[in-house]
Amino acid sequence: MSKSKRVIIEPVTRVEGHGKVSLLLDENNKVKQARFHVVEFRGFERFIQGRPYWEIPVLVQRLCGICPVSHHLAAAKAMDQIVGADKLTPTAEKMRRLMHYGQMFQSHALHFFHLCSPDLLFGFDADPKIRNVIGVAAKYPELAVQGVMMRKYGQEIIKATAGKKIHGTGAIPGGINKNLSIAERDVFLKDIKQMLDWSRSALKIAKDYTVENLEKLTPFASFDSNHLSLIRSDGAMDLYHGNLRAITADGKKIFDQVDYTNYLDYITEEVKSWSYMKFPFIKSLGPQNGWYRVGPLARINTCDFIDTPEAEAARKEFMAVTSGKPNNITMAYHWARMIETLHSIEKINELLNDKDLQGTDLVVKGKRRSEGIGLLEAPRGTLFHHYKINDDDQIVMANLIVSTTNNNEPFNRAVQKVAADHIDGVAEITEGLLNHIEVAIRAYDPCLSCATHAMGKMPLKVTLFDYQGNEIASKTKE
Repeated sequence: MSKSKRVIIEPVTRVEGHGKVSLLLDENNKVKQARFHVVEFRGFERFIQGRPYWEIPVLVQRLCGICPVSHHLAAAKAMDQIVGADKLTPTAEKMRRLMHYGQMFQSHALHFFHLCSPDLLFGFDADPKIRNVIGVAAKYPELAVQGVMMRKYGQEIIKATAGKKIHGTGAIPGGINKNLSIAERDVFLKDIKQMLDWSRSALKIAKDYTVENLEKLTPFASFDSNHLSLIRSDGAMDLYHGNLRAITADGKKIFDQVDYTNYLDYITEEVKSWSYMKFPFIKSLGPQNGWYRVGPLARINTCDFIDTPEAEAARKEFMAVTSGKPNNITMAYHWARMIETLHSIEKINELLNDKDLQGTDLVVKGKRRSEGIGLLEAPRGTLFHHYKINDDDQIVMANLIVSTTNNNEPFNRAVQKVAADHIDGVAEITEGLLNHIEVAIRAYDPCLSCATHAMGKMPLKVTLFDYQGNEIASKTKE
């Protein structure tokens, strides 16, 4: 009888939410199976049912304390359709965009400086006592301050547009509930040059790290994949609104400029028994070949250009590494993320100088509908919110495909790839080797709290074991 042993990484550290990795090794320490498990359960799709639709933009953002703005805005966009607001006022549209770019800016800064920089600055095998944000602050105090202040700036943008830094109320069905005062604008303009400079320097760190270590990083946790994102009608990157585009690993279009309200014709989800997180895929390709990546790497790959000058120049440098073809290097997510950070602060600068932000026409309404779908590009990737209501204005159906959920299959393939390349057959599995797996997961900046939701019923199961670990009895209550 062959003997096998299981190696568990629990919890996966420096990510938002709770997850674990399990590796099954044979008697020769060969990796037989590697899985990324999401063990956290969130039932928002169920318990918001029965609530009035106007509560939803505020309610669903409680999914997360890291990216609440993304859920707030995606739900608000869905509710716009419910109230018949097919076109927002310029003030409402631009205030929401300012809120969204503030979210992108602070979230990307948090991930880069606080969560992934210890691996980049100290190395994957460094002593875990220093391979953390405290170690970064001790050795690179200026970088630590930079990360904190960039995140603070983005959060203040959110506060000015949503009312609070976390779990605000600014976006409402059909528009927004406040504009931006001249005094608020001037506070942000005072610091904009510093934020632009810091964004450029962060981009340089990510770019230089990737280019200087390209030979090592190219195979690390990497694989060919499809990519999906929203795209503006002219092919530009648009983080707030657009149509769906999906491409293959070599850049061929699978579908393009798809109205996202028709997403169910193109995207579906698979359920697996060992994770609370579902596995989305492109219907026409099936579950085996239709999985895809989302997020900064996918957005850079799918867009034709970026409409801010410095980020567009950075995008061209990024694409030059792969001679204009899609970049499938997993660790290139960090470089792509910093391009988006620069793009976000460029857009913030544009918007702060737009007089429409001081407008007073904030809300529109039209013919009421019973269904609404809202999509946007959250920091971690494409975010789907879909709702139906009854005649009493209550939610009767909710479907959320969260950014991190879209990356579920890539997570598992990254874990499998790193395990096979770095752990397969080794005599001793060190903490540093296990951290290689975590590094691969962190590249995607997963938010596991957001990504898990209901599929059918959640049973209560109690199992009784004897002292030798043998199962004596089991009882399940549906």
